[in-house]
Amino acid sequence: MNRKMPRKKKNIETPKSGRPSFHENLRGFDIKVNTFGEMESTFEIDRINEFLNQEVPDKKLDTSVPSKPKAKEEEE
Repeated sequence: MNRKMPRKKKNIETPKSGRPSFHENLRGFDIKVNTFGEMESTFEIDRINEFLNQEVPDKKLDTSVPSKPKAKEEEE
């Protein structure tokens, strides 16, 4: 009979105690989901969107990579 040896468990890091580090503009930000499935946040959504617009580049607006033309346009 072929018996397989059990796999070794990977080393699982224990979670660090305390809160994670935040960007300066997000200090005090906390988000939770209530019993109705609604998100409750300490910041207004407009403030979060403003932060994301400033700090995260939008891949859809990046013009450095040309988009490929569709197959139908090539045939015409």
